[in-house]
Amino acid sequence: MDNAALPTQAHNGFFGNFGGSFVPEPIQKLLDELEVAFNTYKDDPEFLNEYHSLLKDYSGRETPLYFAQSFTEHLGGAKIYLKREDLNHLGAHKLNNVLGQILLAKRMGKTRVIAETGAGQHGVSTAAAAARFGMKCDIYMGAEDVERQKLNVFRMELMGATVHSVTAGTATLKNAVDAAFEAWMNDLDAFYILGSAVGPHPYPTIVHEFQKVISVESRRQIIEKEGRLPDAVIACVGGGSNAIGAFSQYVNDSDVKLIGVEATGKGLDTDQHAATMEKGTVGVVDGMKTYAIFDDDGHVAPVYSISAGLDYPGVGPEHAFYKESGRVEYVGATDDEAINALLMLSRTEGILPAIESSHALAEAIKRAPQMDKNDIIIVNVSGRGDKDVTSVAKYLEEHNRTLQS
Repeated sequence: MDNAALPTQAHNGFFGNFGGSFVPEPIQKLLDELEVAFNTYKDDPEFLNEYHSLLKDYSGRETPLYFAQSFTEHLGGAKIYLKREDLNHLGAHKLNNVLGQILLAKRMGKTRVIAETGAGQHGVSTAAAAARFGMKCDIYMGAEDVERQKLNVFRMELMGATVHSVTAGTATLKNAVDAAFEAWMNDLDAFYILGSAVGPHPYPTIVHEFQKVISVESRRQIIEKEGRLPDAVIACVGGGSNAIGAFSQYVNDSDVKLIGVEATGKGLDTDQHAATMEKGTVGVVDGMKTYAIFDDDGHVAPVYSISAGLDYPGVGPEHAFYKESGRVEYVGATDDEAINALLMLSRTEGILPAIESSHALAEAIKRAPQMDKNDIIIVNVSGRGDKDVTSVAKYLEEHNRTLQS
């Protein structure tokens, strides 16, 4: 594999064989308008100055790259560094992208924003940014996720957003995406802030551009701390925005192993998982050509994860390209492994990670003991776990476990 040939942005809307734009004509006109605006402003000094000022003064970047010494010593083996996106304002990486997109909306003269959300972090970030810029905000969220993430729903409403509970299908992220696109078609003057590296072109490229700050920082930080690049970077993958951001600046460094961790839920031998790369096939979902999980009739199949942010039946097209090219290794973590990782990090470091991020930590737990003590792993802690304490408590109760067990 020639890493130098790997694209860092979509070519004509495609990453290799994946991507594109498969949407109704009214939406395509809006996407064309968005692409023009993005290409106009992404290198504009005034735009970038406002964006980076917001990242610094509103969001609180840069986030630390933290050596998890106790976690490392507990496991033995490789040094583990945590990229602390959980310390970003509002508790996740999502705001990086939202601030960029809302600045595009502002320059396009939009006064209303629409968004989908799963775990709620993208919705919270969108609600906050809309409040900051005085825009009307509508968030679409699956009814199942509304129940699992009541705290984030209340946070969105506190900031003035209207949260729409979507009851169609499995009432999770895929259905929220569908409802948000439908709402956009009914108000073509609104701006759709898409939260993950998915959807029709140019959204995957836009999200990559605004999330790459994660690895721009971590690459410089690890060189400052260790004098070299890491041996591995690990991130969880649902739609894939935090992983795209975490991988971006290492793609052409062939000595750095990149590992994406999907949700294998209750096991690959069940139908209760969201292992798109392992079990999916290539098709069109949510306006893009990518890997997704389809049923025997060719319809998008229901998926499952204990994590509200990883129960998505597809994956971003850039990830699909990295799978096909072999640049990124995609593996899975079960609910059990993710919860155990969450508990381990909480107890060794006093850091409560999101369940999403805990899937990545679960892979570090498997790999670190097999590596040399001079090896280095960076794990992207994409969000904090405050939002998940109810889900963790429910899991422990259902499995007859206590916090001391």
